[in-house]
Amino acid sequence: MASTVRHAFSHILILVTFLSILLVIPSSCFNLGKLLNVSYSQSGSDWSSAIATWYGPAHGDGSEGGACGYGRAVGQPPFSGMITAGSPTLYKSGKGCGSCYEVRCTTNSACSGNPVTVVISDECPGCSDAEFHFDLSGSSFSAMAVSGEDQTLLNAGKIEIEYRRVECNFPGTSIAFHVDSGSNQEYFATLIEYEDGDGDLAIVELKESLESGSWYSMQQSWGAVWKLDHGSPLQAPFSIRLTTLESHKTVVANNVIPEGWNPGQTYRSIVNFAT
Repeated sequence: MASTVRHAFSHILILVTFLSILLVIPSSCFNLGKLLNVSYSQSGSDWSSAIATWYGPAHGDGSEGGACGYGRAVGQPPFSGMITAGSPTLYKSGKGCGSCYEVRCTTNSACSGNPVTVVISDECPGCSDAEFHFDLSGSSFSAMAVSGEDQTLLNAGKIEIEYRRVECNFPGTSIAFHVDSGSNQEYFATLIEYEDGDGDLAIVELKESLESGSWYSMQQSWGAVWKLDHGSPLQAPFSIRLTTLESHKTVVANNVIPEGWNPGQTYRSIVNFAT
């Protein structure tokens, strides 16, 4: 009986101590969740502010000579002109090539407020008035407008927008490798495009046809072009292993570059990153 009383008294003492803490700690700096080691999820928008301009033809694909190297592909499916040049923070010295963002505008009467998905395909080195500046193609800029008001929005030229990073999703499209025209038996370079998921790449590796062959690290040449200066003849077919920048996911395109490959040709894999 005595032990039961002592046990109850100890619980009352703990409760009194806790209540005294509530009385002496100002409410402005009291964090009940932290005190009880409880984690609370905060609901809120994941959109951030940025600046948007546009370049190229009013309803065009921006520049076909973009700094990522996609060339005419920017105007063809799956890009279909929905691309953007990015300020240095977005372009990331070419590592940002292929990454996808949703953008939307609400600050102009011609804005629909509906999100539009765009792909980083170029750099805007002159976009220094804001850390996050999207220099959109005419097509993607006007796509943010209310139906029939695209020209009104284009006339605004420069607007405030909201953006957020999203996964790339190119349904039915596998990763493609466009072999650089300067490639030969000892030097291999390729443009890599249409990666689902992160869209951008951190590591690219190549392996020769040999079963026990080693993976050679490729270096980013420029934009979305990666190279391997091997110094001795490489034995095709080549497998290429890709690792993404953000999530570090890996996918292998086995024997994607065939025997008898030719510079300037595009070879499609049968794989892509799962989204």
